Amino acid sequence: MALYLVTGGAGFIGSHLTEALVKRGDRVRVLDDFSSGNMANLASLETGEHGSGAPVEILRGDIVDPDLCREAAQGVAGVLHEAAQVSVPRSVEDPVRSYAVNVTGTLNLLEGARAAGANRFLMAASSAAYGDSEELPKHEGMVPSPLSPYASGKVAGEHLLRVYASCYGMKTVALRYFNVFGPRQADDSPYTGVIAIFVRMLLDGRTPTIFGDGEQTRDFTFVDNVVEANLRALDVQDVEPGCVINVGGGERISLNDLYRAIAKELGGEPTPGYGPDRAGDVRHSLAAVEKAGRVLGYSPLVTWREGLVKTLAWYQGAHAAAQKATR
Repeated sequence: MALYLVTGGAGFIGSHLTEALVKRGDRVRVLDDFSSGNMANLASLETGEHGSGAPVEILRGDIVDPDLCREAAQGVAGVLHEAAQVSVPRSVEDPVRSYAVNVTGTLNLLEGARAAGANRFLMAASSAAYGDSEELPKHEGMVPSPLSPYASGKVAGEHLLRVYASCYGMKTVALRYFNVFGPRQADDSPYTGVIAIFVRMLLDGRTPTIFGDGEQTRDFTFVDNVVEANLRALDVQDVEPGCVINVGGGERISLNDLYRAIAKELGGEPTPGYGPDRAGDVRHSLAAVEKAGRVLGYSPLVTWREGLVKTLAWYQGAHAAAQKATR
């Protein structure tokens, strides 16, 4: 049994990782400022305050605080760093906060891990690193070309991981996620994932807006695939310093086709509304997952279609429960 620090561990992806670690017999310390995380995401687990010895310890705070990061890393075998400012539009609106969280926050955690002697550090990197290159699929050998403060901050984090691996011998892996979706993804913010937004609006009887013509494509990756990649990256023995690995489904779909698939299942207007293109958005995205296969033995467990069925069922259940609670 090992103790791992999961930053953002009460959030969407972080809570799934926390659950998986506990299931395999590990203990978890969650560091979360609860700006988007929710204790309800950890409801199935036994939790306690930091220092309680519970299977899941909760430490509340912000990763921009270096002292807190040092405290959070004490005694852990490794760090799974999911906490981030995650929205491209929000990073364009407030780049200072975006860099503070995604760059300085990552540096604070690396320093905390180094001081604590933790030898494994995984970071949620982003497919946004590839920018708007026309080359498909996106592979790790491509030169990063970020288009937003969010994307450039994630690339900076990758470089920090490479430096800490080279200078301090820490085993670090940056996992470039491609459009992760699934149960527990927040659906009450314009900055959340597009699937969550589509579902929430259709369940509420409203018509979603697609920014652009809807023919932009994405590699939507079900959250179970991301969990699998992280667990494998925790255990892999030989990785190059600052290893960067794509985590995707290896299949792309246009936003128009995605909307039609969701609307067919949930009902509602068969045609969405359309708005102007958004600054920082990329046109097409598709993950090359060969390196993940070679280094981690990873292959996608769940297709986007299978994941969508599970995700819609979860949102429908949550929506029905919320409606019942308000009656």
